[in-house]
Amino acid sequence: MTKEIRAYNEAKSPERRAICDRLYAEIHATLPEAEVKLWHGAPVWFLEGNPIVGYHNLKAGIRLLFWSGQSFSELGLKPTGTFQAAEKTYQSVDEIDSADVRRWVAESPVVQWDYKNVMKNGGLVRKV
Repeated sequence: MTKEIRAYNEAKSPERRAICDRLYAEIHATLPEAEVKLWHGAPVWFLEGNPIVGYHNLKAGIRLLFWSGQSFSELGLKPTGTFQAAEKTYQSVDEIDSADVRRWVAESPVVQWDYKNVMKNGGLVRKV
């Protein structure tokens, strides 16, 4: 974990920090090859320059966001925004189902809208 992401997690309340730490561990274990950095103030994992998954502190809880989540075959995510993003919000670390998170994270590189090149190719789904 980078010092910036550690600082991001540590700045949260104990319950929210536990959620962030757990999500980080689950995502990193499933996508160890991805680049992870703070992007727009929150941890985000990238593959070939495309945002794949991240988490963010909101009033309602910690939001786990998948940029292409509406296109996943796996169920359990709520559509958000105007494109293909989908989310799951956690208020307690006990709400996290590791199997669900790992399935979503595993699907994220397979079903991926090409946000990096959306202006060139219309955001066609890229299957890795």
